[in-house]
Order: sequence, then structure tokens, then C-alpha cells
Amino acid sequence: MTRLAAAILVLGLVALPAAAQDSKKEIQKYRQMVAEGSPAELFEVAGEELWKKPQGPNKVSLEKCDLGEGPGVLKGAYAHLPRYFPDTDRVMDLETRLLHCMTTVQGRSREEATKRVFGNANQPSEMELLSAYVASESRGVAMAPGTRHAKEQAAFELGRKLFFHRAGAWDFSCTSCHGEDDKRIRMQYLPVMSKPEGARRIVSTWPAYLVRNGEFKTMQWRINDCYRQMRWPEPAFASDATIALNLFLTATGQGEPYAGPGTKR
Repeated sequence: MTRLAAAILVLGLVALPAAAQDSKKEIQKYRQMVAEGSPAELFEVAGEELWKKPQGPNKVSLEKCDLGEGPGVLKGAYAHLPRYFPDTDRVMDLETRLLHCMTTVQGRSREEATKRVFGNANQPSEMELLSAYVASESRGVAMAPGTRHAKEQAAFELGRKLFFHRAGAWDFSCTSCHGEDDKRIRMQYLPVMSKPEGARRIVSTWPAYLVRNGEFKTMQWRINDCYRQMRWPEPAFASDATIALNLFLTATGQGEPYAGPGTKR
């Protein structure tokens, strides 16, 4: 190698970290611009109307639904999920609990209540709209999921194991994308979500509006989509696996004030 070639190589290596930092700054600017004009609040408004709308055979609204803070109490409810519910003897996240209320309080079928929850459709699902509204009522409340009950602790451990478990056609795990610092897919930097600093900015901003397809999506959808991208069998809606992963991530990022619903690329 000539001296000139060696000098060019050294200069290139020195420039790489600076270029990466510039890239991060520009991506952050883009995210801020997108967030300022986010239509997430439109989904929140629609979700509030749906929350108060009488539906199902019982012709009642969801205003008597207990999300953990008492019937009809929304302030802080999302920030304290997932958690254990004695009436079902199960750890539940927001979507699972909403489904429970839609079937028990309103008397609706599971099939009707879960229409379009994992599909990309022009019409948002009820679960997406309701999630936007309920989550918005926890803004500023520190994320603090249930971690004391024995079933909460078991769910946390299951979520931790699932996060690191490798399987599928590509031998992927959640850590394949979220296990190393400064890993990026296109414009998206991937946080290390097993660390508090990585999990906090994720759990405090989902559910979220996705700019790439103009849709609002829930945390259950996000986890399901990760399974799809890893080429694993996709979990059923409101499955114990998705709830456990959600609890593991939220507990890892606990303490962060909720700032969503967020806006994602």
C-alpha cells in the first residue's frame, strides 16, 4: 500500500464517527419535525368517542371498564400496565384488558372486538383508537408496571427469556436488532432494549402513529410485527407471550414519564 493510499484510508476511518454523528443529528431533526405535525391527536379524539359510545348486546359504553385504577379511571392507567388483575387471575396489558371489557362489559364477541388488529387497513381498528385515547390520559405519569405479584414476576421472567431466545428460520432473537449499540436499519437507530436507557424512549412513546403508512398502531401490533420480521410464527392477539415481552420492556424502562402517543418513522 502506498503512503497516499494509507493516508486516505486513515482519514476515512477518522471521518466515519463524525459522519455517523451528523447522520444521527439529521435523523433527530427529522423526527422532531414529524412529531410537531403528528396527527396522533386525531386518533385520540376518535378513541374518546368510541370509549363513550354504547355498543354490543348490553348497549353500554366502556366507561365502567376497570383498567386497574378503578372503573372508568383513565389517569395513569396506561402507565401502570401491564399488571395483574385479580378478576381474571392474569397479567394483562392495555389491549388485553380492553378486549376483556369489550366482551364482558359490552357483551361483544372476541371476533368483533378484534377486527383488523394486525392488518394494514384504511380503517383503524377499535383497539388502535381506544389505545390512543387511553394512553394519552397517562401523559406525564411515570411508567410503573406491576412487578410485585408472583404472576407479574413470572411474566417478567418469561418476557426476559423470550427477548434473548433465538429461533426460527433465521435463528433470530429480539437482540438481533436490539442487542448492540449504534445498530441502524435505514433511518432507524435501534436501541438496546434490554438496557433502561434504550427501553425508556420506546415504552414511553408507544402506541404510536406511523408516518410510513399513515396508520396508528398498538404495542401488541409492534411486537407481533417483530415476530413476523424474525420469521417466527406470529403470536395470537392478547397472548401471554406478547404480554410478557411488553412487561419485560416496560419494567426495564420504568420511571420514564409517559410522553406518547408517539410518532414513528
